[in-house]
Amino acid sequence: MRDLGVGFGYLMKGQRWVGVHGRWLGFGLLPGLVTLVLYAAALAGLVWGGNDLVGWATPFADDWSSPWLGLFRGFLTALLWVLALFLAVITFTAVTLLVGQPFYESLSEEVDRSESGHAPESGLSFWRDLWVSARDSLRILVRVAIYGVLLFAAGFIPVVGQTVVPVLGVCVTGYFLAEELTAVALQRRGVQLKERLRLLRGRKMMTLGFGVPLAVAYLVPFVAVFLMPGAVAGATLMVRELSPDSPDSLGSPDTPGGPDAVQAPPPATAPYGGGGPVPNNPYTT
Repeated sequence: MRDLGVGFGYLMKGQRWVGVHGRWLGFGLLPGLVTLVLYAAALAGLVWGGNDLVGWATPFADDWSSPWLGLFRGFLTALLWVLALFLAVITFTAVTLLVGQPFYESLSEEVDRSESGHAPESGLSFWRDLWVSARDSLRILVRVAIYGVLLFAAGFIPVVGQTVVPVLGVCVTGYFLAEELTAVALQRRGVQLKERLRLLRGRKMMTLGFGVPLAVAYLVPFVAVFLMPGAVAGATLMVRELSPDSPDSLGSPDTPGGPDAVQAPPPATAPYGGGGPVPNNPYTT
């Protein structure tokens, strides 16, 4: 249970960090505002046309008598809106991080510098970084979609569907929100998706303590936008505990500096017993 408080503490520390560094708060709000406008338009369209969509998808019920037709399609429309809201909350962070990749990379780097004077770098180009981020986000969203379908189906179970399932939904949402947010700092450290998930599973309660409050807060769209910069900052601070020994400039497995690269030999020493590194040795720093 202590780890729950630790995770929540990192979330609060991130919010305080952007509060102290005010320009980074404004800097980090822009991607969230853009994403919010896009999501608001999509959800408004669903509300406007949800009834028609359900009617088109259930032609077999056209001949049902009243009130069963209205109750059936009304129930399906409500479920459609709930599912859409769930997916919006889950995907909002991933889409915002993609839209604001350079913004949040810079913010995360600044948090690292403020803590240790050094910011790890992936060694990848901007476009390669964006591609890796998009690819990993898609893999996570597939996992989320599977959980979403299972939870949606479990929602029909009497009592359990109205009590246990909503709690599980918030926990799943919080867990994957934490994954998406910590990915910004972990990707710069060369930590790949499989290893990121292993790290989060190893500190599951801390991950939930960080992500679940965000999942609840993200149900209010404007709150999500204003919390996003602090969430990235807090996730970066949490990464420093999750993976303190991760390589700073390892890169991805697709690059020469990836984790499968051949290890460099030890630094050569200067001739004649000088004991120092050879000036032009490419392995010295």
